[in-house]
Amino acid sequence: MIERHVLAKLTDDYASDAGRAEVLAETQAKLSAIPGVIGLSLGTPADEAAKKAWDVSIIVRFAKIEDVESYRDDPGHRTYVDSFLRPRIVSLKAWNFEVAP
Repeated sequence: MIERHVLAKLTDDYASDAGRAEVLAETQAKLSAIPGVIGLSLGTPADEAAKKAWDVSIIVRFAKIEDVESYRDDPGHRTYVDSFLRPRIVSLKAWNFEVAP
């Protein structure tokens, strides 16, 4: 199984409890509908040190690494990233990990 770990720092307009909740709700709705996605885990910082660095964490699960490329090119993912997420973020980091099922 592959997990894609994404961390996002939001703009000041969204770096609040309400802003983070809005981003996570839209993330859940949009990403869970993309073919190849078999699971999502979404979160917010648990302590002040994490909150200074990031506002939301997104873990997207796939059966195999090839599904990640299809996901990244999927029109639904592109629209989510380009039209919704990008205007709300200052910084974004993403990594793929192979994990035991």
